[in-house]
This record gives sequence, C-alpha cells and structure tokens, in this order.
Amino acid sequence: MTEAGNGESGGAGAAAARPADQVSTPARDAQLLERTVFEVKRVIVGQDRLVERMLTGLLAKGHILLEGVPGVAKTLAVETFARVVGGSFSRLQFTPDLVPADILGTRIYRQGSERFDVELGPVLANFVLADEINRAPAKVQSALLEVMAERHVSIGGQSFPMPAPFLVLATQNPIENEGVYPLPEAQRDRFLFKLPVEYPSAEEEREIIYRMGVAAPEPNPVLNPDELIRLQNVAAGVFVHHALVDYVVRLVVATRVPNDHGLSDIAGWVSYGASPRASLGIIAASRALALVRGRDYVLPQDVVDVVPDVLRHRLVLSYDALADGIPVEHIVSRVLQTVPLPQVSARPQTGPPAAVGPAGPGGYGQQPHLGPNPHQ
Repeated sequence: MTEAGNGESGGAGAAAARPADQVSTPARDAQLLERTVFEVKRVIVGQDRLVERMLTGLLAKGHILLEGVPGVAKTLAVETFARVVGGSFSRLQFTPDLVPADILGTRIYRQGSERFDVELGPVLANFVLADEINRAPAKVQSALLEVMAERHVSIGGQSFPMPAPFLVLATQNPIENEGVYPLPEAQRDRFLFKLPVEYPSAEEEREIIYRMGVAAPEPNPVLNPDELIRLQNVAAGVFVHHALVDYVVRLVVATRVPNDHGLSDIAGWVSYGASPRASLGIIAASRALALVRGRDYVLPQDVVDVVPDVLRHRLVLSYDALADGIPVEHIVSRVLQTVPLPQVSARPQTGPPAAVGPAGPGGYGQQPHLGPNPHQ
C-alpha cells in the first residue's frame, strides 16, 4: 500500500532533534491524547464514542458527517475540540438562500483605492462546522466539498490554502425531509466517517443538568496546531501488516460483489458497493485509532471498530432494501461476520520483519508479529 507513507527516515530525524525525554513514543503520544479527551469530556457528557471518533478522524485528516437530532451536543463538541486543540473555529449555518461566496469569500471593490480586494469567507478555519449541510443547494454543497478535497480556495485567480490542520464536521437532521437537498453519493464519499449521534442516557442527562445548569466548564488547551500536525504525521506512519491490508481489500470488494464472498443474502440489497476511497479511509482511520489507543501498530480489532463508520454512508442500497427498511448497519455487520479475520499477534519481532509497508515512525520501536493465518 503506497498510500501508507513511510515515516522511518523523517521520523528518526525528528526524534534525534528532540531531547531524549521528549522522544515520540506510543505511550507519550497516547498520554497526550488522553489529556485531550479528558479536557473535552469535562464539557461533553457521555458521547464517548463520538469524542473518540472525532479525535480519530482529526488524526487521520478526514472529515466527518454527523447525523443526529438537534440538541445532542454536536456544535458544542466541535467548539470544545477547537479550544482544546488550540485552532480556530467557524460555524456555517446552511440555508436554502446560501450562495458559494457566503462561505468561500468574494472580491469586493474598494472605491477609495479603486481596486478589488479579496474578502475571505468563514470556511478558512481549522475547525469548520457545516450545520445542516443538507439544507443548502447543491452548488453550495459542492463548493464546500471541493474545499474539503483540494484544501484551498480560489477567488479571483488567487489561491488561498486552508490552515493546517483542517477538519470539516457537517451535520444533518434525520427527522426532517421537507426543504432539504440530500447529499449525493459522490459527495458523501468525501467524508471519512458518518457518525450517528444518539440521545444521552437518563444518568447522562441528569449529569448534563448538574454540570451545565449554573456555569459550563471551560476546557483548557492541551495541544497546539503544530503538535497536532506532528501527531497526524505519527498516525500516518503507524505500522499496518499486509494481512490486514488484504483483509480491508476483501471487506470492501465484498460490498461490490457479495455473491463472490458468500453473501448472496445481501446481494439484492446493495446497488453499489464502496469505492477504493473506502479502503484508504479504513487504513487511515485504523492507524489513527491505534495511536489513540497507545500503539504503533494496527490490530484487527482497530479495523473492525472503524469499518461501520467508514462504510455506513458509502453503500448505495437498492429499492428493495429501502422499501423493506433494511438498515445499512445490518449489511455492514453481515460483511464483517462473513469475511474471515486474519490472526495478528502483537508480539515484537526480533528478526527481520515478515511484513510489508512502513515500519512505523521514528522513535517507535516494536512491530507486530503475524501468527498462523488459516485463511491464506
């Protein structure tokens, strides 16, 4: 997998430039990320999975689509993340009368100087919340999604790069169908994750009342943009065994040709399977999740945990599936149950590695050992 990157030489140079007690290790980075999650959780009650996936998406340089009813802390979570990480935050409220210039910016004529100046739009921020993205016309959605993919804005012949890091979190309301413009499949594919945001439990809602009833807690900054970029580079170099890469490919291909993988029961429910972008997203998200969990290598469970969030919005269901109310989660679950999982052990290797791909970032030591795989 050439997309995996190989951070061995660059990471080693960065490690040599830092003092010995500050060399990047999985334990140190995991501790830093735990502090980040702790500060976010001082404000956000519950939503543990949402917080972990938002951090994972941020480390994987992927954008996130949140689906949930109003009032379940989607906006608060994004604002809190921006404050903890130390980046800028911008909120875009999408409405039917919005035009691309409202979010990207435009050229303004200055009568005093008799020239045009560029007025940049609110999309140029580290964290951008696209609230109710399905309420804006298709041309506005396309303008935002182009920025997400290209990471720059072009106005009047000038190109303005997006600040790094750059993360877009878009929300949509699943209970309203009037006056909305659903995202086409090609545009949904640009998001790394689609995360359902659920109601809190009774205990969590009670805690929300106690915590937010008087004065909301103020999160403390833990990271800065430069530190976050370093962690993103570390995540990109986390070791992935070739057996797991093959497993991811089999999972994604199984969504396209279910009959070839013993999934004839779901073949009539899927019109179009996931694209190669899904394979790239699963690998990137698995690497980031492994880093969040304090490892410099990916385990099969990391892959299994991120697959539903990566595939949920990429499968195009058939008319029969929609008419019968078949949830996409059921289809993804069947794929995970049917495609055999490789057996990867986390024992460090003493001899030459049998795996292919990057050996991990500099300063990180151990690689996983592949045990016997009965499926090869």
